[in-house]
Amino acid sequence: MFDYETLKLIWWVLVGVLLIGFALTDGFDLGAVILLPFVGRTDSERRVVMNTIGPHWEGNQVWLVTAAGALFAAWPIVYAASFSGFYWAMLIVLFALFTRPLGFDYRSKLENPNWRARWDWTLCLGSFVPALVFGVAFGNLFLGVPFMLDDTMRITYTGGFWGLLNPFGILVGLVSVAMLTTHGATWLMMRTDQQVFTRARRATQLFALMFLITFIGAGLWLWLGIQGYSVMSVIDFNGAIDPLSKVVKQNNPGWMANYSQYPIMRIAPLLGIAGGVIALLAATTQRSAFAFLGSSLMIVGALCTAGFALFPFLMPSSIDPASSLTMWDAVSSHKTLGIMFVAAAIFVPLILIYTLWSYIKMWGVVKVSDIDSNTHGMY
Repeated sequence: MFDYETLKLIWWVLVGVLLIGFALTDGFDLGAVILLPFVGRTDSERRVVMNTIGPHWEGNQVWLVTAAGALFAAWPIVYAASFSGFYWAMLIVLFALFTRPLGFDYRSKLENPNWRARWDWTLCLGSFVPALVFGVAFGNLFLGVPFMLDDTMRITYTGGFWGLLNPFGILVGLVSVAMLTTHGATWLMMRTDQQVFTRARRATQLFALMFLITFIGAGLWLWLGIQGYSVMSVIDFNGAIDPLSKVVKQNNPGWMANYSQYPIMRIAPLLGIAGGVIALLAATTQRSAFAFLGSSLMIVGALCTAGFALFPFLMPSSIDPASSLTMWDAVSSHKTLGIMFVAAAIFVPLILIYTLWSYIKMWGVVKVSDIDSNTHGMY
């Protein structure tokens, strides 16, 4: 079907597409719930927010599960190293995500205002934490992760959870929070009216501006203060798993080498900035669809910026650069990639089709009057 080198590239692109799909779909419902206590002042208004994402939030998480499965199938060593090194961070994310189905199901079971208020803040926190931790994890990839491989390919991780919370990691975490919250706010602009719409529009303006400041700030920090990695030895593009066979040096200022070698990649950060500007201006002029388009471009641009800068690295090592994992040498076998490519070619379009179908069939503005007339049939 395809040679080994081509399949490696295909899977790098495919995992990136799945992560972007997760950020575009589950991103807006994370962002909308982060804003739940702020854009909804009354119980009915908060239920409006919840019901804009109610039919979709569970289905959106399919993209996260699919991306994790693809990571395991395509890059098993990366899966093992990341889930070991980021164990506590992943556990915190999982516990935070556990609160979301509980909150959606139990919030409206009782009419007690205190009960509902506690669940509102639980849902808010359960959405804020994953948005922050995902960004912190990405930020630490640029700094390098403290792990190494021995000659039997056993992974030794020397870091800890608190080491992930370094200033640059936290800054990238704030980029993620601002990006997803903007996306959630633009979603609410399209799906609500009256006071909820007005507050969502203001939130879009605030968080789009926050995204632009933090995104550009993180880029400047990388450019001026962080040394990236480069593979100095000849790469065997058709070679099997052998991460220790290469020579890696920390001589890539700001992770900018790829942008110098492939100028077309510069489109990615420009797209992210342009998306933030579009979302900000569209919110100011009350153009909901354009605001959502802008926040979508923000996500695509930001994730592509990170992926292009790191390429071909997937998980650089800060204590033993030679142990750094790349898409060329930390990959599954040729046969595995071929079989999984066929599976992905079948199931990813199916996921996309039924996701789009659900949005089309359940589209519309959710109003306070809808909630008041159907208090027991909606979230």
